[in-house]
Amino acid sequence: QLQASGGGLVQPGGSLRLSCVASGFTLDYYAIGWFRQAPGKEREGVSCISSSDDRIYYADSVKGRFTISRDSAKNTVYLQMNSLKPEDTAVYYCATDSTGWGSLLEDEYDYWGQGTQVTVSS
Repeated sequence: QLQASGGGLVQPGGSLRLSCVASGFTLDYYAIGWFRQAPGKEREGVSCISSSDDRIYYADSVKGRFTISRDSAKNTVYLQMNSLKPEDTAVYYCATDSTGWGSLLEDEYDYWGQGTQVTVSS
């Protein structure tokens, strides 16, 4: 099971840390991607980290504000989101890529967790 958590309501300029936790398998063997889907929009890739942690990618819209990281001891991948904007409002999902490579293309991912809602509003 893969579960994203940590979402909530935050004011513009605020921060949230999302967690992607796996149970029953080890995340270390997978590239992990974070995606989001805003109302009325297609799902888009936000960030990803390869299984070896040596390839990390960010969407242009979040570069310099979001940071992805992995804690192997906790079997968790995090997405630290700073300087949040109203346009970051979306349901955020994490997913696994069994190739280990990592990309921002959702077709590369084969297992998806349930999402967590992030709302940025004053």
